[in-house]
Amino acid sequence: MTDGPRYRIATIPGDGVGPEVVAAARRVLDATGERFGFAIDWSEHAAGGNAIDAYGVAIRDEDVAACGAADAILLGAVGGPRWDNPTSPVRPEQALFKLRGTLGLFANLRPVAVNPLIAASAAPVRPELLEGVDLLIVRELTGGLYFGDRVEATGPVGERHASDQLPYSEPEIRRVVRLAFELARGRRGRLTSVDKANVLATSRLWRTVVEELRPEYPDVEVGHQLVDSCAMLLIKQPAWFDVLVTENLFGDILSDEAGVLAGSLGMLPSASLGERKTAHGTFGLYEPIHGSAPDIAGQDRANPIGTILSSAMLLRLSLGRTDAATAVEAAVTATLGAGYRTGDLAGAGERDSLRVVGTTAFADAVVAALVAGAPEGVPA
Repeated sequence: MTDGPRYRIATIPGDGVGPEVVAAARRVLDATGERFGFAIDWSEHAAGGNAIDAYGVAIRDEDVAACGAADAILLGAVGGPRWDNPTSPVRPEQALFKLRGTLGLFANLRPVAVNPLIAASAAPVRPELLEGVDLLIVRELTGGLYFGDRVEATGPVGERHASDQLPYSEPEIRRVVRLAFELARGRRGRLTSVDKANVLATSRLWRTVVEELRPEYPDVEVGHQLVDSCAMLLIKQPAWFDVLVTENLFGDILSDEAGVLAGSLGMLPSASLGERKTAHGTFGLYEPIHGSAPDIAGQDRANPIGTILSSAMLLRLSLGRTDAATAVEAAVTATLGAGYRTGDLAGAGERDSLRVVGTTAFADAVVAALVAGAPEGVPA
């Protein structure tokens, strides 16, 4: 048992492949603790479809409270065909909305960095367009269409009508835009604000707030991009972008689009942060950007890299352990460099030259690299 610091991490394995990838990340984090002299006190909580089956709600209030009392939350994925009824009054995604709203998680950070070992064969974009891609999408999480008032479809067939409101307040916009400015200042100094100001009143307010904050950050280059042209440029010129900041719906769509640049959604991590500070950093929820992939659940086929890299973000941002986070990232890079791949990353013509493994074996290789001191320590 270590005499070093102890951290509390709440886990939400969730549905589908969620329990498998969370288990992989837990093993990596425990190995990281052994190497760097800290320990983790784990707790596990139900959310999503499994919570609906067990308790009739997407997440219980007591589980939300327990997650909020931890230093950070590690989430797998929620949802699946069994609960995929958009008219149901109880749906798995309500767990995410409740966690974000109750715990004040207002900003989602999705970094997209291209690993040339993967992109050459797995990404659907021409390799020359992927050189130098290293961007960060900052998505507002607690406002917009997902939280506005709505009216479900009413009226006779052929004349039905429904509506969704897209509300944003200046404080909601200002706090996420300020965070994006700070992040851009610590990167390459370029911020792109994405909106639909030619049509939407909320987007015009969004653009106004960005311009009002601009003078406070003279070292950051600021540009505005309409969401439709941004979607095109993310594929045509992805390396141009540094930090993008946008509202909830646009960020949801654009971040999934940007995910394909890395070759697989299974590669990419994310962090959802609030304003609350812990003893070590900023409280947050960490998860891969992929879904629950129920078609491969329980088959040891899920790619755990996004969850493992999410745990590295957790170490850096919520626990203040940049040393450990860097080591985890180096271990993943070394494992890929040694030829380890999960099935989604191995092209048909490459399988004979690669070590195509399952979820558990890939995590084993990352742990081995970590314990030995990556990059040299990946087993042969």
